[in-house]
Amino acid sequence: MICGITKISLDIYRKPEYFYSGFFIMKNVDYIIVGDGYAGLFFAHQLLKNNKSFVIFSEGRKSASQVSAGIINPVVLKKFTTFWKAQEQIDFLKSSLKEIENYTGKNYLIEAPIHRIFHDENEQKLWLKKSENEELNHFLDKNFDRLEVVKNDFQTGKVNQSARLDVNGFFMGLFGFLEKKGHLLREKFIYSEVSTENSAYKDFAFKNILFCEGMGVKGNPFFSDIPVNPNKGHHIKVKLSKDIPENITIKKKHFLFPVNDELYFYGGTYDREQLHHHIDDSAVAQLTEGLSAFYPYDFEIDHVNFGFRPTVKDRRPIIGRHSDYRNVYVFNGLGARGILNGCYFSKSLYDFIEHQILLPEEVSLGRFK
Repeated sequence: MICGITKISLDIYRKPEYFYSGFFIMKNVDYIIVGDGYAGLFFAHQLLKNNKSFVIFSEGRKSASQVSAGIINPVVLKKFTTFWKAQEQIDFLKSSLKEIENYTGKNYLIEAPIHRIFHDENEQKLWLKKSENEELNHFLDKNFDRLEVVKNDFQTGKVNQSARLDVNGFFMGLFGFLEKKGHLLREKFIYSEVSTENSAYKDFAFKNILFCEGMGVKGNPFFSDIPVNPNKGHHIKVKLSKDIPENITIKKKHFLFPVNDELYFYGGTYDREQLHHHIDDSAVAQLTEGLSAFYPYDFEIDHVNFGFRPTVKDRRPIIGRHSDYRNVYVFNGLGARGILNGCYFSKSLYDFIEHQILLPEEVSLGRFK
């Protein structure tokens, strides 16, 4: 034994991913990722593609991402408008999911287009008018459909290129792969253990550290002041007495689609006021009323879930570098479009860190200064 280090330990720290510091064996990683939602996992995909070493800290609690609907939608269905970089985000997500399939063995994209139930003839006319718009003509189908089972007296409009993510499969598949490869640590991250001077956390030495914690960022001493606000969303899982078609997603006030052979997802609500950590009866009542408005048969609520979306006033993510620490980064504020935002802007962040390519001003942390 030499200085309290066994021969086996010495063999370990001769490997390039380890080094000896005082009486500790430190493991070198290119990145530490704190957070296991869409932001953290899609950024991890960028690191896997580029052969970077990393570790993700996951508390094991279900994040807002993990209880999300998984809707992939290029259209704002209240006013029939689209949003910044919608087509680019859709295209990038589909290519990224094919890349992820290469190592998980499964593509988690569910081809189930959204059918928006029209409230009246005026909405039909507005849809057709908007479908002539250059930004929307690839998304708003001009041929209306009439669905069976549900009430849709004024028919429905189909959103082309819309789909769903198999949320449970996505997280289970990626967590399983990352854990098998030694990238996933199921433990709480302790901020006080970070040494910014030495770029170290416990027994890890890192080149960069990235915080992707959703509303957990409010307890983060590095980024607690970023302007993200909680938006509480509820959804219900229900048993329907009469099944709806499996290959579509129905939207009126909220989304309805099958989860498995027995249960359907219906949700979700938006609430910026009732932010306590338990179920709101008023939200459940809102969902029950919303589903009853177009589903005329009996249904049974199996269970209720809720989560807190991290939202930003200008509805765009917050990405950037800490003003004092040059290797400390944040990726947050994905909001209701967490899948599209998390996937697309993970590449922007990676290019910013690794290739010094400036972030788009619209999502940069610097826009708030």
